[in-house]
Amino acid sequence: MRRLSCPLLLLLLGTFWMAGGAPSQCPRPCHCHGDLQHVICDGVGLKKIPRVSQSTRLLNLQRNALGGVPSGALGESGGLVSLHMQHCQLRHIAAHAFKGLTKLVYLYLSHNHISSIQPSAFDDLAQLTYLHLDHNRLGELAKGIFSPLVNLFVLRLDHNKLRQLRPGVFAGAKDLRWLHLSGNELSTLHAGSLDGVENLAVLHLDRNKMAAYPAAALSKLRVLEELALSRNPVRSLPDHAFRSFGRYVEKLHLDHMGLEKMSPAAFEGVTALTSLHLDNNKLHSLPPTLNLATLANFTLNNNPWTCTCQLAPLRRWMEGRSQRADAVCAGPPPERGKQVGESAALASCKVKAKKAKMAARQ
Repeated sequence: MRRLSCPLLLLLLGTFWMAGGAPSQCPRPCHCHGDLQHVICDGVGLKKIPRVSQSTRLLNLQRNALGGVPSGALGESGGLVSLHMQHCQLRHIAAHAFKGLTKLVYLYLSHNHISSIQPSAFDDLAQLTYLHLDHNRLGELAKGIFSPLVNLFVLRLDHNKLRQLRPGVFAGAKDLRWLHLSGNELSTLHAGSLDGVENLAVLHLDRNKMAAYPAAALSKLRVLEELALSRNPVRSLPDHAFRSFGRYVEKLHLDHMGLEKMSPAAFEGVTALTSLHLDNNKLHSLPPTLNLATLANFTLNNNPWTCTCQLAPLRRWMEGRSQRADAVCAGPPPERGKQVGESAALASCKVKAKKAKMAARQ
């Protein structure tokens, strides 16, 4: 067999490299650093996804009018760890869009126009840990769409147009800990909506359209530390609302809801709460199961509090604190307009309680 001369061999290899192999130069008009490990194409007018070296670890494509992510568009970029595609006017994510990205950990798709994601779009992303899909136009999610993401830790779906969550939509994402669903159009969470993600630590559901507390869906959660329900038109909290994760929950955001009533046993089992936001509701009283002793941050202004002895524990909680919670009495008439912490009627409750105790001992 005739041997090729060295110059001819190098020429042929170079032709292959440019025609079908991985590129060895920084794609124009991008900027590259660290021997092509970081490829920065932020706002350079690209219309399609460029080919990058297998050695590239970070690819920044922000602010380019890419329109979509076709199937296999990044198949030759198997070394990627971080992919940034914010503000790229993306409208859809095709099946197998990220095929071959077996090392990808960070995927940023925020601030686009994405309205559809094909069910197999996330195949091959078993190492993905952070997925940002916030500020898009997603109206629904296919059941099991996140099932390939067995290492997913943070999922941002806030500020989309989600109207419901199908049971099983999060199946497979067993390690998910932070789930952001703020600013959607959810009117309820059906039983089974959170199946498969029982280990959530942070759940943000604020700024949706839920008119009832989603007790059945939340009862699946076991170790939730923070729950945000602010700005949902929920009028009442049922008994045992937080019991399934009561030993772990530290932060509850229940403000700006129009909340009128909390059942007596609403906070039963809640033992570690440090931050509670109840401001801008229509509450008259607090349930007896709310343990004020653990609270360090408590906001409850703009509620029509009834300053009778049922609020005496709140006044005692306020005593000795340098920064008092802003809570004003709406009734009875003699107390109207007074700060709860300065109410003489509530102060007298303490004296009455002491006298009652002494009488019981005699």
